[in-house]
Amino acid sequence: MNNSDIEFFTNLLGEQNAYFDEAHKIAYCYDATRRRFKPDAVLFPRDESDVSEILKYCNAHNLPIIPRGAGSGFTGGSLAHEGGIILGFEKHMNKILEIDLQNLVAVVQPGVINKDLQNAVAKMGLFYPPDPASEAYSTLGGNVAENSGGMRAAKYGITKDYVMALRAVLPSGEIIRAGKRTIKDVAGYNIAGILIASEGSLAVITEITLKLIAMPKFKKTAMGIFPSVKNAMDAVYKTMAGGVTPVAMEFLDNLCIKAVEQKFHKGLPTSAGAILICDVDGNIEDSLEADLRVIKDSFMANGASEFRVAKDEKESADIWFARRNCSQSITCYGSLKLNEDITVPRSNLPALLDKIAEISAKYGLVTPCFGHTGDGNVHTNVMADKSNVEEVKKAHLAIEEIFAATVELGGTLSGEHGIGISKAPYMKMAFNEAEMELFRAIKKAFDPNNILNPNKMGL
Repeated sequence: MNNSDIEFFTNLLGEQNAYFDEAHKIAYCYDATRRRFKPDAVLFPRDESDVSEILKYCNAHNLPIIPRGAGSGFTGGSLAHEGGIILGFEKHMNKILEIDLQNLVAVVQPGVINKDLQNAVAKMGLFYPPDPASEAYSTLGGNVAENSGGMRAAKYGITKDYVMALRAVLPSGEIIRAGKRTIKDVAGYNIAGILIASEGSLAVITEITLKLIAMPKFKKTAMGIFPSVKNAMDAVYKTMAGGVTPVAMEFLDNLCIKAVEQKFHKGLPTSAGAILICDVDGNIEDSLEADLRVIKDSFMANGASEFRVAKDEKESADIWFARRNCSQSITCYGSLKLNEDITVPRSNLPALLDKIAEISAKYGLVTPCFGHTGDGNVHTNVMADKSNVEEVKKAHLAIEEIFAATVELGGTLSGEHGIGISKAPYMKMAFNEAEMELFRAIKKAFDPNNILNPNKMGL
């Protein structure tokens, strides 16, 4: 970046919104991967017009732009791994613009925190269901860019199921609208669908129109304790086949249970092979009791030794504590955690978990697993000692084999975290050359000069 570039951005945004100092470069050099790549600048656009002018200039001068939400991603999607300019939205473009009670939509800027929107609409009796684990700090722009999921996905779906329309700026500086506030819209290509999960590589999203639904009046939480992961998985299928769709159906294996108990002493059954935690909700309290009876019957018929139902919000929070604090607890197994979010059809979960155990044993590694059995999404954590070069090498080989097994079982490399730079080397496992060429053609159509988040996703 030269002096004329610095002068342009400073004149456009003001010194308080255009930073070229070391402190800002360091502050924006990392994400949840803990990898570090210093950008050349950090810019905070005040509005869509600023975004347009920034992109127009960068496109003309071949300057890479990396859109960034909260930096909470697990795959390096918002890292300036080849230099470039970080475009941050948390300072100015962070407003809920409208909550439309008649059409049940919210219009937001990309820097709005997920949980802030949930809280705002809840005050009006409405509900925005997508709940990534990072909901307290991740932005809705980042959620859309990664197509974030969450624990309520089993019943309510993921981010893409709630995006009705987007405004975005192309690398040329042109502003486009994709989608409508209407329930039905089949005019033209689904451009909004292409931008969702594109990881900021096609256009910069500046406004999001999200579908809302009515807030369910009642919710109940329950937990089942099982002798093995297979028993727990069988209980999941039996529950779904019984006509009940839980809001969430989460599992922890024995390694996770032991880790949480070691760190927090919550009285978890450390001899259990697995636990399942589920929520049900609805507008008729008696229907929840009926759902819980079906779930209990399914759990007990598949070997559960115990079935607990939370009596109140406090007990519900206590039950969910183990799941929400699992990721930080399993660091007791190693200083390096290769955290992957592989996903397979629900019916193939037992086979996948068996394969993970087999691969872990082959390399002599510990691999705690937890995640969303309701939608087939497993958080697989290959643990290693980062000071042991050989062990780290084995961990990466294990991950490669786990990805191969996932694809063989009809699954995908990522259910939530995206591809970024971490999973880019494995894209050819999941997609053939014709498919990869199609991805490249789409990228080129949107971004012919390759300035937007370049060289991510294996493209």
